[in-house]
Amino acid sequence: MSTVRVLLADDQEIVRQGLATILHYADGIEVVGEAGDGQEAVALTGELHPDVVLMDLKMPRLGGIPATRHICQEWPETHVIILTTYGDQDLVFEGIKAGAKGYLLKDTSSETLIEAIRGVVRGESLVDPAVARKVLDEFQRLAIEPPLRHPKKVPEDLVIEPLTPREEEVLRLLAEGLSNREIGARLHLAEGTVKNYVSAIIAKLQANDRTHAVVTALRHGLIEL
Repeated sequence: MSTVRVLLADDQEIVRQGLATILHYADGIEVVGEAGDGQEAVALTGELHPDVVLMDLKMPRLGGIPATRHICQEWPETHVIILTTYGDQDLVFEGIKAGAKGYLLKDTSSETLIEAIRGVVRGESLVDPAVARKVLDEFQRLAIEPPLRHPKKVPEDLVIEPLTPREEEVLRLLAEGLSNREIGARLHLAEGTVKNYVSAIIAKLQANDRTHAVVTALRHGLIEL
C-alpha cells in the first residue's frame, strides 16, 4: 500500500501536535497538513488532496460537520474520520450523514486510530465502540418508527407554530452545525439578532435546546439535510 497522506483538523494546536507525533511513528502514514478550523480544512483539502482528514467537530468559523459535508461532496476520494470528545447520538448521526467514514472519540488508543486511517483507505468504516451502541439503538428505533417526511404532517399532540422565512433560514443553518456567530456572518445579521431567532425557533418547536429543535424539525419534515 502506498503512503496514506493525512490532514489534521483541530482548533487546539496541542492536539494537532500530539496526533502528528503519533502518526509520525506509524508506518505508511504521513501528515501533510494541519488546519485550525473547518474553513481551513476545506481549503487545505482542495490544495493538498489528502487521502484522509481527521476532523474535530467544534471549531471556529466552520464546524466539523459542515466541513465534512463540503469535503465529501467536493472531493469524494478523500475520506473523513471525525475525531472528537463528543459522543452525543445526534452528532454521531449528523457526522455520518455528512459523509464521514469513521467516528472516533479522542480517548481512543493510538493503535485504533492508526488502524482506522488505514481501514478507510481500504473502504472500511469504524465507529467508536463507545458510541456504536447508540447508533444501533437509533437505527432500530427508526426501523420501528420512521420519521415523518411530509412538511405539513405533524403529530396531533404537537402543534407547531409556523416559522417565518428568516427563521427557516436560521434553522437550516443550525442543522449544518453553525454557531450563532457563523449564522450571523452567513446571513449578514448581528449575533444578538441570531440569538433571538434561535430562541423563537426553540419556543415554536417546543424544544429544550437548539439540538433538540433541529432533531424535531428533521423528524417532522420541516427541513432536510
